[in-house]
Amino acid sequence: MPTFYEFFAGGGMARSGLGNTWNCSFANDFDEMKGKAYKQNWGSEDLVIDDIANINATQLPGCADLAWASSPCQDLSLAGNGNGLGTPENENKTRSGTFWHFWSLMTKLSSENRSPKIVVLENVTGAITSNQGNDFAAIAGAFANLNYKFGAIVMDAQLFVPQSRKRLFVIGIREDITIPKELTTNYFNGLWHPDNLVASYKKLPVAIKQNWVWWHLPFPAKRKKNFIDIIEDEPLGVTWHSPEETQNLLDLMSPVNLAKVKNAMVSGKKTVGGIYRRTRKDKDGKSQQRAEVRFDQISGCLRTPGGGSSRQIILIVEGKQVKSRLLSPREGARLMGLPDNYQLPAKYNDAYHLVGDGVAVPVVHHLATNMFERVLAYNATGNNRRELEITEQIPYERAS
Repeated sequence: MPTFYEFFAGGGMARSGLGNTWNCSFANDFDEMKGKAYKQNWGSEDLVIDDIANINATQLPGCADLAWASSPCQDLSLAGNGNGLGTPENENKTRSGTFWHFWSLMTKLSSENRSPKIVVLENVTGAITSNQGNDFAAIAGAFANLNYKFGAIVMDAQLFVPQSRKRLFVIGIREDITIPKELTTNYFNGLWHPDNLVASYKKLPVAIKQNWVWWHLPFPAKRKKNFIDIIEDEPLGVTWHSPEETQNLLDLMSPVNLAKVKNAMVSGKKTVGGIYRRTRKDKDGKSQQRAEVRFDQISGCLRTPGGGSSRQIILIVEGKQVKSRLLSPREGARLMGLPDNYQLPAKYNDAYHLVGDGVAVPVVHHLATNMFERVLAYNATGNNRRELEITEQIPYERAS
């Protein structure tokens, strides 16, 4: 059974995506609330709740097949503060700078000949262009300096779940590990390699480009569920808005967004839309709050609740009836691909923060079954090869 370390583990969504054919040998997060949720769902045996700056390589057992890191994105997100990744020398000055604490552990493991076979960094797509592309170059240089063959892809969770959620995945394979030819391509493709990623790659120094790999993955099967399919008939943790509150939302809409609602009413079908409140400038340049709705069968990207505007509202339209309420915690979990037996925190904000700050489970599962396990199986022999044969996994199995 392949082993993995899970850094910035949150509620264990990467673990859920890897499935029950993988064994977690170490997990870490600094957040007590997330740690409690992790323990409820996976047990406490592998988890260390502490600042990653305090973690020592001696706490990491053996030589893992995979090290997964979903490092903080606040300083890299387009909606964040723009402080960037920082450097190994000033890593404590930014939240996203905790990447360097993670990488110092990878460096220490390398010095002990215990480098993980595969290292994955997951983050927001803003990491591609933040700090004029210098953050991406720093990440690329870190992989190359530890002699990993690496490349990056952008995956949108809406391929698997009804949520628009693009994320960057930088995937490195240890230099002594053979990569199956079907996992690489000679050049980039538009599906996994958007223009800004290609542009950032082209700016990398030649020495770093020598370690670069253009990853190739199969396109997933058609998504089975739309936004309306994950909506609870009797939601827990939220209540329906009053008619006055719903009307206030409609009053905040521009003519374009109101037209979307009217079209949904005319259709006569039960329709669900996702609403975010945003600050926009009017024709006179004055800022005003707007409610923006989408009815394209997917939700907006879940975000951590830093204020009322970041909590997603749903609008249910059925004929002339229009109702609104906050997205429920369970609906948020479903949008991340978590099963309904996943135990969520009791408080609304905690639950929303947990799922909104995680990685989409089926995205991890797609990477695991189509890349990680193929790499490991290709390099295994004898009994190990048989154990690593790719099988249909159960994406989630709650710890007893």
